[in-house]
Amino acid sequence: MTDQQQGRDRRREARRRSAEIAAFVAGLVVTFAFFAFFPGLPHVIDWGAIVVAVLVGALARWVCRSWMGKRGGENT
Repeated sequence: MTDQQQGRDRRREARRRSAEIAAFVAGLVVTFAFFAFFPGLPHVIDWGAIVVAVLVGALARWVCRSWMGKRGGENT
């Protein structure tokens, strides 16, 4: 593998990692906002809401990783 190809692979991996982090944080924040502001819910962030927010963030990261893998022609 040439240096140029390795550089592209590094950039692709860095872009993938930053997109995964952004997807996780977006899922986490959106879930917290839902639990904090949705009418009819007690406006309290408890341990259940924190666990659900982390799980939604992980799901968003997994979806992002899957989508980027298919888009890039990789099967990861």
